[in-house]
Amino acid sequence: MKLVIKFAGALLESDSVVRELSAQVASLAKQGHEILVVHGGGRSFTSTLNRLGIESKFVKGLRVTDRETRDVAVMVFAGLLNKQLSAAISAAGQPAIGISAADAQAFRAEPLVHNEIAGGLGFVGYLTGVNTSLIESLWRSNFVPVAACLGIGPDNELYNINADHMAAACAEYLGADQLIYLTDVAGVLDGEKVISAIAEQEIEALVQNRTVSGGMILKLEAAKRALEGGVKGVHIVGGTEPGALLAAMRAAESNSAPFSPIPGTRILREPAALSAA
Repeated sequence: MKLVIKFAGALLESDSVVRELSAQVASLAKQGHEILVVHGGGRSFTSTLNRLGIESKFVKGLRVTDRETRDVAVMVFAGLLNKQLSAAISAAGQPAIGISAADAQAFRAEPLVHNEIAGGLGFVGYLTGVNTSLIESLWRSNFVPVAACLGIGPDNELYNINADHMAAACAEYLGADQLIYLTDVAGVLDGEKVISAIAEQEIEALVQNRTVSGGMILKLEAAKRALEGGVKGVHIVGGTEPGALLAAMRAAESNSAPFSPIPGTRILREPAALSAA
């Protein structure tokens, strides 16, 4: 299978969690799966800005990214975090290589439109293309590419991209079979209960009635985009649960019923699939 696996930035703050998840990624790659890892790192980004004395500015919850802030994003995402994660997967026995948009224009972007102005938030963008030949060549060479959440624009500038949306877009461009979000929570929650399966058509209602909020809204929106773009399955799973990534893949491979005891939340195309055995 072709897999896009997105690591939440919060998971990268724990060395033990990174080692455990990297071992699972390595195991899947050794089974013959073609894997692209995409990672975030928002909290590390913010803390680094604070240490450097750079003020974070937000407009309606969106970070304004001037050149100085963007440069720190490149340093954190394409530098420290990217290399730590690729090193951990390699240490687990599967060669991994960290890449960013600057490498052979791996990920192309356009500036995000805000208030009808392209680039209204500075160097914030959205993904518009993937160098699939590069990714596929790395797979043929038995590498796991590990991608920072950056894109290169037509102006040859690097743009910060929301990692959830970047993972979904990458899955679409690569024709992935599965998109798996590894998060710091157990899945999509209704109170304290994990929702085991959600139909694509139910997402808007969950947002409107405030069952989900914050970053989970972005993940569900991205999941919907991925399914509409032809990705066969999306799974949101807690990355701190032992063996959760491998369990999510076993469920995808066996096409097991959504209500069987598997971790996290599966996002499905059709409501009818919720009752399928």
